[in-house]
Amino acid sequence: MRGHLYSAHQLVGGADLTLDRVVKLLREAGHDEMADRVEHELLGRNVLPGRWTFQIVEEFDDGYYAAFQEIERDAREKLAGGRRHIFEAEMKERRRTHGMPGHEATP
Repeated sequence: MRGHLYSAHQLVGGADLTLDRVVKLLREAGHDEMADRVEHELLGRNVLPGRWTFQIVEEFDDGYYAAFQEIERDAREKLAGGRRHIFEAEMKERRRTHGMPGHEATP
């Protein structure tokens, strides 16, 4: 989920930066009124009240994501001996060809 939120942040930020070119091209084409509207109403606009997307990502990281990580880490320590990716590690062991180059169990 965090990755999708960060992707949205990058997409919205990229689109906002592209608006500079939009304003320039509109002006060059003689559409000053539309260029003014894009420049004053859309360029740099908050996506949520008082927030750009970087602020949304920061709030998510500091709130929900931090709590999720802390609880996941606690559960992993208490219930799985601290091991991560148990399912994947077991699948790797089942699927790899022992003794074959590129199929080593560890680095």
